[in-house]
Amino acid sequence: MDFCCVCVCVCVSTETSAKEGLLLWCQRKTAPYRNVNVQNFHISWKDGLALCALIHRHRPDLIDYSKLRKDDPIGNLNTAFEVAEKYLDIPKMLDAEDIVNTPKPDEKAIMTYVSCFYHAFAGAEQVKVTTTNEVRRLGYRRINSKLNLPWIRRTIPWLENRVAEQTMRAMQQKLEDFRDYRRIHKPPRVQEKCQLEINFNTLQTKLRLSNRPAFMPSEGKMVSDIANAWKGLEQVEKGYEEWLLTEIRRLERLDHLAEKFKQKCSLHESWTTGKEHLLSQKDYETASLMEIRALMRKHEAFESDLAAHQDRVEQIAAIAQELNELDYHDAASVNTRCQGICDQWDNLGTLTQKRRDALERVEKLWETIDQLYLEFAKRAAPFNNWMDGAMEDLQDMFIVHSIEEIQSLITAHDQYKATLPEADKERIAIMGIQNEITKIAQTYGIKLVGVNPYTVLSPQDITNKWEAVKQLVPHRDQMLQEEVARQQANERLRRSFAAQANIIGPWIQTKMEEIGHVSVDITGSLEEQMNNLKQYEQNIINYKSNIDKLEGDHQLIQEALVFDNKHTNYTMEHVRVGWEQLLTTIARTINEVENQILTRDAKGISQEQLNEFRASFNHFDRKRNGMMDPDDFRACLISMGYDLGEVEFARIMTLVDPNNTGVVTFQAFIDFMTRETAETDTAEQVMASFKILASDKSYITVEELRRELPPEQAEYCICRMTKYAGPDASPGALDYISFSSALYGESDL
Repeated sequence: MDFCCVCVCVCVSTETSAKEGLLLWCQRKTAPYRNVNVQNFHISWKDGLALCALIHRHRPDLIDYSKLRKDDPIGNLNTAFEVAEKYLDIPKMLDAEDIVNTPKPDEKAIMTYVSCFYHAFAGAEQVKVTTTNEVRRLGYRRINSKLNLPWIRRTIPWLENRVAEQTMRAMQQKLEDFRDYRRIHKPPRVQEKCQLEINFNTLQTKLRLSNRPAFMPSEGKMVSDIANAWKGLEQVEKGYEEWLLTEIRRLERLDHLAEKFKQKCSLHESWTTGKEHLLSQKDYETASLMEIRALMRKHEAFESDLAAHQDRVEQIAAIAQELNELDYHDAASVNTRCQGICDQWDNLGTLTQKRRDALERVEKLWETIDQLYLEFAKRAAPFNNWMDGAMEDLQDMFIVHSIEEIQSLITAHDQYKATLPEADKERIAIMGIQNEITKIAQTYGIKLVGVNPYTVLSPQDITNKWEAVKQLVPHRDQMLQEEVARQQANERLRRSFAAQANIIGPWIQTKMEEIGHVSVDITGSLEEQMNNLKQYEQNIINYKSNIDKLEGDHQLIQEALVFDNKHTNYTMEHVRVGWEQLLTTIARTINEVENQILTRDAKGISQEQLNEFRASFNHFDRKRNGMMDPDDFRACLISMGYDLGEVEFARIMTLVDPNNTGVVTFQAFIDFMTRETAETDTAEQVMASFKILASDKSYITVEELRRELPPEQAEYCICRMTKYAGPDASPGALDYISFSSALYGESDL
């Protein structure tokens, strides 16, 4: 049974009246449906949607609620009456037209009719609830009998088996089996246990809401019994996991110790191989005194080595003891090997002491010579190392880039030369030791055989190397002086380049600024600006020789492989770029002024107008780069009285910026302003201007055009004017009247 339905039934029987309970049931059943709001048993049922909603809620196969309309109450009511009578055995007790046409339908009649629906649907749901509860009981018993307790009883003995394996591989297999249990076998059981609890709780809830007695599983199959069994399983499982990890750590420790024991034993046995035979030799009985001394030193070294190996023997014994304490499975072989090593170690100690005693007994007069050999070796070795370092430094190649760097090398070389007298004294002292050895041998008739046992250096080696050092010193002096001369030449090149670059760089910048001032100057005429710019251009061209000379110095610097110059911040690349920018700027500025002159002459604009245009442009050229952004251009036009909309401004921008560069140049600005101011010109005005140029004649000659107009404008007129055909025509006469008319659309050229 639906939970809401059960609640309604309880309310009807114990807490509220039958009417209120039936109304609550209707409200909850029809709550999800649109256009249905059941508040009473009269007007809430007039449109028929509430009855249709009740039927659809329980039997959606009988009515398609989505096709019902609120504006068809009679159709809705008749549909409900017919379906209820045909499929639900509810007789038709009401009349659709009476309900619709009555302002407040009969409340008792509607409530009686609606109660039939409640009894029809509530009875069916009760049967459904009973069947469902029985299915849940069977499901609980089936899962319980099949699932948890038998499986737990089978699993716990496996987890309680704590018999340890002897190898790491076997224990890791146990761990893998345990992980498979956790990953594969246990999760389905956990899920089934959870489903069992859900089924049990749901069943109890349904039974309680249906006023049915609670379900009581048989003894031993209660949810609490299963929970206790699972708790015991998880405790055993936790203990088994801890035991596994502990045992694996123990085996890891054992494997590590066993491997460490084998390595140390192998190292020790390798070292002791042949040592007993060596210590048992009596080679000192036939050896010379020199050889005896060497044997004595060799034996001392062996004793030191022996003492150093004492720690390894102790470590071997300690590892063997720990392996026994941790119950290592192969402890017997470990103990046998350890005992053999300890016995051999004791024997080596005894033999070592016996050999020392024998060597000390035969050692006699050779101590002095031996001591001298040792002193020679101690002093010759560092002196030889010093000479090796000196030769390496004297032959070392160097790369410097400044006088300071070469001067630092010269200072270091001078410091080295200052140490030569002291080094020569040390060499003489070392050679004196060898001379004393020779003197003692000659005095006592001792034959010196072989070389110094403490060093491979001979007196001749020291002498030869010293001579080589003395020969390298002047060669190094010469190389350093040659490099000094080269660096001085490079420094002169740097200073020469820097002196010019420090003048040329600021000069270029100054000229750039002056040209910029001239281009925006509004105090003089355009012709004066042009003259000033031409003068600047000539000065710039005359200055080219300074750039060429700087290029020559830069070429010398590159050939000398000079890559830095602390005397200037200007590089040749900086100067080249600045020079090119200067040439480009003066040419562009001259061209702009020429265009302004052409515009002024062609449009008849006064100098005052041009100055006004320039002042306006300069005022709104915020970046001072000779160009205005669209926003600046708009502000400029507004300041000059233009009433701009978006469409009009867009049209003007297509005129001043046809290439869509995003900026407005001064020339474009002038062209626009002159068009704006000259649009009232007429053909008569143009004719009057030509008449003045032609000295009041009805025609004009080619010579007059070329004399009075700029070259480009003169050639334009010559190409387009027709020949004058009047009675007063002279050779080469041109008709400026027809040209002016055609220019303003009054006739065709």
